[in-house]
Amino acid sequence: MMTDLMTLPLADETATCRLGQALAALLRPGDTVLLDGDLGTGKSTLCRALIRAALGDPDEEVPSPTFTLVQTYDGEHATYWHFDLYRLEKPDDVLELGIEDAFADGVSLIEWPQRLGRWAPRRALTIALTHTVDGGRLATLRGENRWADRLAPLKGAE
Repeated sequence: MMTDLMTLPLADETATCRLGQALAALLRPGDTVLLDGDLGTGKSTLCRALIRAALGDPDEEVPSPTFTLVQTYDGEHATYWHFDLYRLEKPDDVLELGIEDAFADGVSLIEWPQRLGRWAPRRALTIALTHTVDGGRLATLRGENRWADRLAPLKGAE
């Protein structure tokens, strides 16, 4: 059962990057992170920071997969799959992108997860990013209770 695990304030882009960096240290092969939020809420920024931290290279080029739909990055312990499904026409199209391989032994970062339909993994961590009235963001992390202990170090990441 999915529950709200924590809500973190993200005052600016730097805070969003810190969250991505902190998450990189907690994810393992087979994990999926679903990034939900309107345009401009920081989904790509968070993914970019997470991938750079996971690869140990702050200068790694991490383009948005808006037009390619998926980019992969080989890390020391896992392959990182960054999906942007905004332009996906139908849920079954994700099979052509190799999503089954990503779910099996990669770390999957998926923007616009509502386009997955029945392919959305139930055990995923969902991060819902929303705008705040003061120009910042809120990151609400949701998932099964099994995520709670793993995410405990994030309480200081904001």
